[in-house]
Amino acid sequence: MTHYIIRILDFIFAFFGLLLGFPVLIILTFIGYFDTGSPIFIQERVGRNQKLFKLIKFRTMSVGTASVASHLASCSSITKFGNFLRKTKLDELPQLWNVFKGEMSLVGPRPNLYNQEELIFEREKLGVYNVRPGITGLAQVNNIDMSTPLLLAETDKTMITTLTIRDYFKYIIMTVTGSGKGDAVNTK
Repeated sequence: MTHYIIRILDFIFAFFGLLLGFPVLIILTFIGYFDTGSPIFIQERVGRNQKLFKLIKFRTMSVGTASVASHLASCSSITKFGNFLRKTKLDELPQLWNVFKGEMSLVGPRPNLYNQEELIFEREKLGVYNVRPGITGLAQVNNIDMSTPLLLAETDKTMITTLTIRDYFKYIIMTVTGSGKGDAVNTK
């Protein structure tokens, strides 16, 4: 029953977030155009039941940066505007479209790339792909990223099995108010 309520909440929040946030999305797209020339970033990710989908974000790294997990990308790839977007988590706003379409939830395991074999193996073992991936969740607010596949998969499983409506709102509020730093980036 909880998952039906969460889907309804996801739909409502995504709809109104896109509607009310439209001016912000336009402004950020405009600024991003001058930053990178290509402000929207679309990348294939693994979703519910391991079905691939196209995740939409604002581009935070230079065009041409290798399509790898954030912890494997160089921090020198992040643009100045991209750094601002990451710190404020505004780079995630376009994912409201993925939530609206039902490919994602506001709260769930972060969707990984199709080539993150170790993480896919660990998540598959624990049934993490039985739910929609999310924009935020227990791992994100606790700074657990994809650089630790086993810990991430175990944290995702814990969140999935214990998620309540109260937790759903708690993780969203924690994310909006600054808990969690997002995906780590390679500092080398």
